Amino acid sequence: MLKEYTTINEITGPLVLVEEVEGARYDELVEITLPTGEIRRGKVLEVDRDKALIQLFEGATGVDVAGSRVKFLGKSITFGVSPDIVGRIFNGLGKPIDGGPNIIPDRRLNINGSPINPYAREYPSEFIQTGVSAIDGLNTLVRGQKLPIFSGSGLPHNQLAAQIARQSKVLGKAEQFAVVFAAMGITFEEANYFKTELQRSGALERSVMFLNLADDPAIERIATPRVALTAAEYLAFDLDMHVLVILTDMTNYCEALREVSAARKEIPARRGYPGYLYTDLATIYERAGRIKGKEGSITQIPILTMPEDDKTHPIPDLTGYITEGQIILSRQLHKKGIMPPIDVLPSLSRLRQKGVGVGKTREDHNDMFSQSFAAYARGKEAQELAVILGEAALSDIDKLYFQYAETFEREFVGQGEHTNRTIEETLDIGWKLLSAFPTMELKRVKPEIIEKYMKKYIKEK
Repeated sequence: MLKEYTTINEITGPLVLVEEVEGARYDELVEITLPTGEIRRGKVLEVDRDKALIQLFEGATGVDVAGSRVKFLGKSITFGVSPDIVGRIFNGLGKPIDGGPNIIPDRRLNINGSPINPYAREYPSEFIQTGVSAIDGLNTLVRGQKLPIFSGSGLPHNQLAAQIARQSKVLGKAEQFAVVFAAMGITFEEANYFKTELQRSGALERSVMFLNLADDPAIERIATPRVALTAAEYLAFDLDMHVLVILTDMTNYCEALREVSAARKEIPARRGYPGYLYTDLATIYERAGRIKGKEGSITQIPILTMPEDDKTHPIPDLTGYITEGQIILSRQLHKKGIMPPIDVLPSLSRLRQKGVGVGKTREDHNDMFSQSFAAYARGKEAQELAVILGEAALSDIDKLYFQYAETFEREFVGQGEHTNRTIEETLDIGWKLLSAFPTMELKRVKPEIIEKYMKKYIKEK
């Protein structure tokens, strides 16, 4: 029989301080019974001798200092897993909200997971096709990688997230592939959009969704990515599936972390965020990867909105240190009507070279990437020059690059949110656009590659 305490000393926002407690542990689940008989749940945030600080999952309204009873359950937050979780929709704490039956779990796993021994990690090296040319062709996603998307308020990151969730797949031999989609702090309208998109396309059948709404408690928002990654680890390392985890929006997660930190009266660091923000984000991002001897893998695409489009803000800044690159959405491209508005110049996938080439994508992939990137960069420089001097001041070859940058944005980067391109189609579009240049300008492409892949497009100038 678990002991109940009636020694609540203080209630501050979502925090409850209980005194004269015996044997309480950090992260332990707690039940608080209100005078009305209603039960609220929470977890232990801090223990100091006989005092325990509890964070409530729901609000503190109705919790009475004198009449409420506190029971420590002796266990942490767990998520019940079984193969039946695929195709289901859960709330941020892992309770079904799709009207389906409760999951009968094979076992219950602690949502904090277990650290992967660095020696046991397998190096990411296999290509994942998202169907988005700006990612597949230029910022290639590799199994086991952490590749965040940096967006801004009002940009179509939700549409891009849904598109990646619908279209992603592993090429080559038939392998089990699943998407774990976790949304934090989103509106009801956004949640409905994600559900509708995945159901309409049939992608929900291979997906597990976790939805935490904006009016849900902050502590649930902090648990949501961990519950989602627990599901992903089960699918990847127990059921040998290749799992793509999409986390949106990590900015809402960090705001919840800041809210709890402020309630605890912790000393703030940069912009009011807690000093342990880097460590906390690392406990989420580092749960991606591959393990030697295991067939499955976890690949992560965290999505975050940069406050005021500031890349130096603590959230994108610290995320960039932990992850392997970033995909940046551009407000200028969005204004031009280009979807997805991916700015390829500052975007980067540090593991791109590990996932391209013969047997993975195609032998010409590196050459197409290198030449397209260089040509687009020069085209943007020509456009900037034209703003200062006028287009008439550009040389003939600069005008060619100027036009290439426009065409590249419209036809290669822009594809709409419902176009799913194979890697072959992406590479062929790249070569078709590069055929606008005379051969002498294609300094980054091997002659045999030009002969094999550009012959049908090339026009000598």
